[in-house]
Amino acid sequence: MRQRSLLIFTTAITAGALTLTACGSRDDKGGGSGGKTTVVIGVDAPLTGSLSALGQGIKNSVDLAVRTANKNNEVDGVTFKVEALDDQAVPASGQQNATKLVGNKDVLGVVGPLNSGVSQSMQGVFNKANLAQVSPANTSPDLSQGSDWAKGELKRPFKTYFRTATTDVVQGRFAAQYYYKDAKKKKVFVIDDKQTYGAGLASIFAKEFKRLGGKVVGTDHLTVKETDFSSVADKVKNSGADSVYYGGQYPEGGLLSDQVKKAGAEIPLMGGDGIYDPEFIKASGEKNDGDLATSVGYPVEELDSAKNFIKDYEAAGYKDPYAAYGGYSYDAGWAIIQAVKAVVADNDGKLPSDARAKVTEALSKVSFDGVTGKVSFDQYGDTTNKQLTVYEVKKGAWTAVKSETFKD
Repeated sequence: MRQRSLLIFTTAITAGALTLTACGSRDDKGGGSGGKTTVVIGVDAPLTGSLSALGQGIKNSVDLAVRTANKNNEVDGVTFKVEALDDQAVPASGQQNATKLVGNKDVLGVVGPLNSGVSQSMQGVFNKANLAQVSPANTSPDLSQGSDWAKGELKRPFKTYFRTATTDVVQGRFAAQYYYKDAKKKKVFVIDDKQTYGAGLASIFAKEFKRLGGKVVGTDHLTVKETDFSSVADKVKNSGADSVYYGGQYPEGGLLSDQVKKAGAEIPLMGGDGIYDPEFIKASGEKNDGDLATSVGYPVEELDSAKNFIKDYEAAGYKDPYAAYGGYSYDAGWAIIQAVKAVVADNDGKLPSDARAKVTEALSKVSFDGVTGKVSFDQYGDTTNKQLTVYEVKKGAWTAVKSETFKD
């Protein structure tokens, strides 16, 4: 499904400052820029609200990529800056942010958002403006392969959309295979939050679980930002399920796990990367050791390729941790930086008048060794990296129990 391509970047970029063009602005006022052209990388994420733990990690990691690029003079004559906007995990806010970023002529690429549903509201805005978007966290296959992907009819809706996170086609099947084959679960109760990400992931999981021979003994839905899931928990208890699978985010997921156990069902709850956060554990008053989550990639802390990222992130003194998507956010930001670098190199050391379109084109050819491993994109804009990990809550903390590269 994904094919890797290699872009050999020209290292000899014409010396001297870049000239002012239609995209990118010249700063002749000093302030460390030395008359360089400013290129802005936008960031859209939930910086406030219940998912801010993830959003702040995204923003900070892109900021670190920009700091690194500027420190190393990664693109001669260019100073990179970040413009971060808060979408509060709300699609309408995301669309407004997309419009604002498009309106800033210095923005040549955007990292984000976190939520697939928010991304759906932004894609068309970016595509109309030829502005590239690289999400470190979206997993809904609809975003890159179209709404008919499940029928085998794959069609890329927007040429400007890319992601460094793998899709739920991979994640949902990986979770089902672990639950059925490794955890030996045979009767699962499937619940989702009715959102694009959660409902899609739960559907893919259920289909694969049944294909393997497992039984879905019940299904239900809950509503985001509600806190009383006791009726759902009672259904789980009365179903005879030996496990729960939840498609959704950690604020509701943690409460659901807590209430399922309080209802008397001493069974594990499993979810996707949306629940893989310490806040999931904190949300449960009951001990939830044994709960499981899948997440994209391998544990960053265990990757040799991530050692400098972790060290530099700590040294930068960010208040919030890089969280689940930090490495993927850094790589998303770095992919945009490398695309800008290639465009400048191909245009005699300056940005062309159609810089946004050229950056989008260059992104499709980007290939480098990043924080999370090899970074490149296939014909749909999807990452070629299909590495995933299962985490289990042990002694009140997420612990990696299985990592592998998913193979169809």
